[in-house]
Amino acid sequence: MIKGVARSFRFAFEGVLQGWREERNFRIHCVFAVFTIIFAFLLDFSFVKWSILLLTIGIVMGLELMNSSIERVVDLLTDEYHPIAKKAKDFAAGSVFIFSIIAVIIGFLLFAGPIIEIVL
Repeated sequence: MIKGVARSFRFAFEGVLQGWREERNFRIHCVFAVFTIIFAFLLDFSFVKWSILLLTIGIVMGLELMNSSIERVVDLLTDEYHPIAKKAKDFAAGSVFIFSIIAVIIGFLLFAGPIIEIVL
């Protein structure tokens, strides 16, 4: 059983590495996440703010990997243009887009107070 769990973690880690190597948008999200985490550390975020921030980052990055996997499956199923295949890809990309907008709003809400305190 432990061997199976270890294999599952290895496969998951390989998926994250492949996302980093092959998906430009995933790398962009990772870079923004690192800068955001550094900024939150410098602003001495509370436990609650850290929890919200890390959950938001995790959802964005997870959705990006899910989007990539849906794109790969669609590409595997058809080499030709098909309107349903396009819709599947667009829906997956749209989910990342929607939550990325929400993540920016969450970030604004988390960072606005501490930044205003520093400025004033």
